[in-house]
Amino acid sequence: MLGMRDRTDASLPVRTRLADFEWLGRLLAYVVPVAAFIFAVRVWPFPAPNGVILDGALGGGRIALIALGIALIYRANRIINFSQGDLGQVPATLGALLVITLSVNYFLAFATGLVAALVLGIVVETLIIRRFFRAPRLILTVATIGLSQVLIGAGLFLAEAFGQDFQTNRLEPPFEVRFEVGSTIFNGNDVIAMVAIPIAFVALAAWLRLSNIGVAVRGSAERADRASTLGIPVRRLHTIVWTVATVLAFLGMWLRAGAVGLPIGTVLGPTFLLLALGAVVIGRMERFGIIAAAAIALGILDKAITYQPDHNAAFNDGVLFLVILGALLLTRRPSPGRVGADQVSTWQAAREVRPIPRELKGLPEVRMVRWALLAAVAAFLVTLPLWLDESRINLAAVIVIFGIIGVSLVVLTGWAGQVSLGQMGFAGVGAAVGGWVTYYTETDLALALLAGGAAGALGAIVVGYPALRRRGLTLAVSTLAFALFVSSFVLNQELFGENGEPPGILPGQWLPGFRIDRLPVFGRFDIETETRFYFLCLVVLGLMLVVVRGVRRSRTGRVLIAIRENDSAARSYGVHATRTNIACFALSGFIAAVAGVLLVHQQTGLQVGAGNLYLPQESLRVFSMVVIGGLGSLPGVLLGAAYVWGTQYFLPGQWTFLATGAGLLLILMILPGGLGAVLYDSRDWLLRQVAKRRRLVVPSLVADVRVEEPVPEPFREEAEEAAERAPVEV
Repeated sequence: MLGMRDRTDASLPVRTRLADFEWLGRLLAYVVPVAAFIFAVRVWPFPAPNGVILDGALGGGRIALIALGIALIYRANRIINFSQGDLGQVPATLGALLVITLSVNYFLAFATGLVAALVLGIVVETLIIRRFFRAPRLILTVATIGLSQVLIGAGLFLAEAFGQDFQTNRLEPPFEVRFEVGSTIFNGNDVIAMVAIPIAFVALAAWLRLSNIGVAVRGSAERADRASTLGIPVRRLHTIVWTVATVLAFLGMWLRAGAVGLPIGTVLGPTFLLLALGAVVIGRMERFGIIAAAAIALGILDKAITYQPDHNAAFNDGVLFLVILGALLLTRRPSPGRVGADQVSTWQAAREVRPIPRELKGLPEVRMVRWALLAAVAAFLVTLPLWLDESRINLAAVIVIFGIIGVSLVVLTGWAGQVSLGQMGFAGVGAAVGGWVTYYTETDLALALLAGGAAGALGAIVVGYPALRRRGLTLAVSTLAFALFVSSFVLNQELFGENGEPPGILPGQWLPGFRIDRLPVFGRFDIETETRFYFLCLVVLGLMLVVVRGVRRSRTGRVLIAIRENDSAARSYGVHATRTNIACFALSGFIAAVAGVLLVHQQTGLQVGAGNLYLPQESLRVFSMVVIGGLGSLPGVLLGAAYVWGTQYFLPGQWTFLATGAGLLLILMILPGGLGAVLYDSRDWLLRQVAKRRRLVVPSLVADVRVEEPVPEPFREEAEEAAERAPVEV
């Protein structure tokens, strides 16, 4: 019998026998990263003493409070809240200003900020978030980007109201305590953090596990509609969730004010938010314990990197990007249940632009109006230099360039359904490569455009492929991290400039210099003046529009729409969704990088200081621009570019955030299709009038005459001839 058992075990499939050791794989999945992390911060490559590690753990705890708020909102609403840090910054700024400018008691100011956080959470959820209760989850995520910009503007107004003449923005501790761990000094603010952060962790865990409200939040996260049928007040629970998340954010930002200060009167940098988002990605959006541990580990890693000799802040951003990319590659993709069920997109906001109906396209009045509109737009763009000075033409060229970047987002987000918040990162790669080609080799600008576009396409594939494994909104996080990595590390003149030799990295000198000459295109067409360069940008924009319109009308374009609407259904028809999405990433990255090459030559140099257009904040502005114009509308994107950059140049700083953020929220609430939808709705109304006057039956239009009504003979013959002449559009 023993022999029979041995033969039976040996005959089992290999997969079945390996399943007995699945527990070992799960154990190694936790042990190996922890061991690698401890080795990195104690031995190599970022060894740090105990004091630095403790300081990093406190910083990571503050990050964890932000990350847990993001995860809590994701569990309730299935969105990534990009305004989480700003939700806490506004009440924390209020409390800090009370202490700094009015000398209010520390604990009284904290209580005031806490009350403000409670009120802010309720107001935001009730007045803004609740209006998107039945909207697609992606649209609500986009709304949080607009909300973030509105809160930034509110913080700037708040600082201005208190006056910006204070000497410091760091809160002094309310009691005197001083001790050292190694060479690191800790004070009363650090003691408060050591007590407050664990209490917040325990309170949140107890609330979710033990309270009826916490259990209801966990249950309603599965299916809000089913929870409503069971009598659970889902909307009231969402209000509670947003209020708790705002309080967590406030606590994190308040503790940060005592440690490193708040950026009062300025914009909160993206690094702090990305550290929290990185922890959320590592914890797969929902595992609170792993998220908190990952945030603390990232905080320690950040401090350990900063502690190293010859440190440069760009190294922190580079490591953060690699951590997020590695987390996307190494962690398992979510199961097809629960969260996977929410991956089927309902993209009401990316409304498809219908072509002119075949029955009307060949009519004389329709053709005449189309050509007249095209001629009017062309005449406006061509004659623009006649009534604008050189500085305004420079601005017009910038709008055209950002219109090209908007076209790249229409392809990736509007058609493929992949959210990218780092398009300026791809533009930065194109600017660096294209500028290097022109600066060092004095090659024709046309070749520089191709080289920069190819580099952008490669970068988009590298960033996009790992996000496809996790699906959902993880691409938004990885591309935002990529934008920070490019602006801080790749475009760092100290590391890769003409004299850059960073330690441990090969000598640079691959970034262009501060002055790039505009060489003639094809060796014949001079583009030195702003007017001629503006015309070059118009030509490139026209070429990009022709390319993307051709892609949209091809089989690839139809497949992209099918994958966007229902990935699983598209795969069931034999569509290779991953390959198609990668091709879309490459095309989008190519177009954005081509715009970056134009941008670096428009600025006649790689500007990475004041006026830096490659920052992550600019990527968020570009995304807002596309949503305002219309995710699926190419003409709407150009209108959005004119609106966003017009406000950028003609409004004060604090009003700029309100114009783009409030404009984005208003568009999502009132005009989900963007400004482009208004254009096409007006066009359809005019087409209905033509069809009504000619008594034509046009099924693709809503307001049609009854089928049984006879059509007059002259009109019928003309309509039939026009329909025969018109090409068929699929």
